[in-house]
Amino acid sequence: MTASQPTEENWDPSSLLAYNSLPNYQDFESTVSDVKLTTDTRTDFYDRSLTSRKYALVGVACSSIFSCSCIVAGIVTLVNHGVSGVTMVNMITLSSADYVQLSVDREIVTLILDLIVMLCTESIGFVHGISLRSALASESRLRFNTNLRLLTAASGWYNPNGALLNGVSAVLLIISYSSASLVVCFNNQFPTTPQEGQGGSTVGVAIAGVPLLFLGVALLLQVMIALSAMRTVKILTWSSSPFDLTAALVHHTQLTPVTFRCMRCVSDLDTNEGPAKPRDTQPSAWRAHPSIRKVVISLFGIVVACAGWAALVMYIWHKNPGTGSMSPSALTIQTWSFLPSQPNVEPNYIWYSLPGVSIQPWILVCVNMAVVQGPLTLGLHCSELIANVIRDEKQWRCATGRKGLRTATNPLMPIFTNPLCLIIFIAKPFLHWMFGLSFIAFDNGYNGKAEGLSVAMYTAQIWNLCIALFIFACFFTLVTLRRPRGPQPAAYGHVQTLANLVDEWSPVMWWGHKEDGIPHCHAGTSDHPLPDVKMDCVYAGSSVGSLVPVSGAASVGLTMY
Repeated sequence: MTASQPTEENWDPSSLLAYNSLPNYQDFESTVSDVKLTTDTRTDFYDRSLTSRKYALVGVACSSIFSCSCIVAGIVTLVNHGVSGVTMVNMITLSSADYVQLSVDREIVTLILDLIVMLCTESIGFVHGISLRSALASESRLRFNTNLRLLTAASGWYNPNGALLNGVSAVLLIISYSSASLVVCFNNQFPTTPQEGQGGSTVGVAIAGVPLLFLGVALLLQVMIALSAMRTVKILTWSSSPFDLTAALVHHTQLTPVTFRCMRCVSDLDTNEGPAKPRDTQPSAWRAHPSIRKVVISLFGIVVACAGWAALVMYIWHKNPGTGSMSPSALTIQTWSFLPSQPNVEPNYIWYSLPGVSIQPWILVCVNMAVVQGPLTLGLHCSELIANVIRDEKQWRCATGRKGLRTATNPLMPIFTNPLCLIIFIAKPFLHWMFGLSFIAFDNGYNGKAEGLSVAMYTAQIWNLCIALFIFACFFTLVTLRRPRGPQPAAYGHVQTLANLVDEWSPVMWWGHKEDGIPHCHAGTSDHPLPDVKMDCVYAGSSVGSLVPVSGAASVGLTMY
C-alpha cells in the first residue's frame, strides 16, 4: 500500500473510489471478469435453505387445517344451537360440586389453545417475515436480517408486504389471541325430564361457537396474506441466518462490500472514518439497533399501562365496595391468588354485563378483549426482534471460537438452542394466558345455550400480570445493554456490516488477523482458524481483489445501509 491510502486520522469517503484509477486497470478488469464467471456458476455459494421452506409450508398447511377446523366447528355449533350455542366437551364434564376443579380444567384447556394459536401464528409469521425481508431487499431498503414484521412495510399500499395488509395482519393477530380467550366456557346442564333429574345437574367445559368462528377466520386470513406475500416476491434464501442472506445479496449484486471498513462495527455506519484500531469491547444492541430502543420502551410502557389498569380497578372497587357489580372482598394478602378461582379464596374484582345474547354482544366482547389485549400482543411480537438480533450476533461471534462459524444450520436449532428464543416461545402463550386470568369474559351456557355475557376484571391477577411483564421487560433490557467483549466488530445482523467484515465465504468461517501491512493491516474471514488481531495496529482491509470473488462485481462502491 502507498502513503496516499487513507488512515484512521486522515479519511475521505471519496477514497472508496480510488481503485478505479489503478495503473493496471485493464488487467484488473480482465481478472474481475474471470472471477465473475467462476462465482456465477457456483451453486453452493449460499444456502437457499429449502429445508426451512419445507418446514414453513408444513406449518402453514397445519395452520390452514386448524383454522378450517375452527370455522367448520363454529358453523356447526351456530347451525345446531344458534348464535348463543355452545358445544359440550363431554369427556371432562364434572359434577357441579367440583366447580373450582372445573375452573382449573378450563384454564388448562385455554392455555393449550393459546399454545396452538402461538404455533400457528409463528409458522405464518415466518413465511410473512421472509417475504417481507426479500421485498425490502429488492427495494434496497433492507438493513438488518431481523425486522419488526408488522411495523415494517414494503412500498405500495396494496402490496401483500405493504402497510395496509401489515396493519390488517396486526389486527388479525390480536383477534386470534383475544378470540382464543373467549372460546372455552362453562356449560351448566339442568335436567329437563324426571328421569334426567335423578342424576342431578352437571357442569362442564364447553366451546362457544362465535369466538371459535372468529378465531378460524382470523387465522385463515393471515395464511392467505402470508401466501400472497410469498408469491409476489423472489425469495433468494429461506434461511434465517444473516450470513446466508448477506451472501445471497452479495452474490446477486444487491449488496456491495465497502472497502477500508474491516474493523468497523454497525454503530460506525454513520461515520466517514475507514481504518480503525480494534476495540476491547463492542457496542450494545441498545446502541447498535435503533428499533430495539423503541421495543424496550414499549415493553415498559405496557408495564405502566397494566399497573394503571390495576390501580383503576382498585379505585372503582373502593368507590362502591361490595355492591352490585363489585366483589364483596377487598384485595388483601389473604385474597391474593394466582388463579381467580381457588378454594376458600374470595377474589377482588369488578364486572359488568352485556344484555341479551346475539351477534352484537359477541362482537362487543371481542372488541373489548382485543382493545385491552392488543398492546400485550404487539409488545410480545416486537420482543422477538431482541431475541433474533442477539441470536444473529451470537452466531457471528462464533467466528472467533475454536469450532468457527457454521453458516448453515438446522432451521429448528436456533429456536431450541437459543435461551432467548425459548423464553419468547414460552412467554407468549403464558402471558396471554395470564391476561385471560385477569380479564375474563363469562359466556356461561345453560343446556347448550349461552345465557348472557359479562366481563370481570380480577385485581390480583392484573397485578400478577404486571409483575410478570416487569420481570420480562427488565430481563430483555439487561440483554440489550450487554456489551460483547473482544475486538471482533459487532454486526447484530446488519447486512452491510457483515458484507464489509466477511471477505471469504465458506461453510465454516473463522475471523481474525489475515495480513500485515504498512501502514495498515487486514482482518477478515477464512476457511481455517486465524490468529488474533493485533490490538495496537490499524486495520483497513486488503486490496479490492479479496472482495471481488464474493460479489462478482467489477467495482466497489457505497450501497444501502
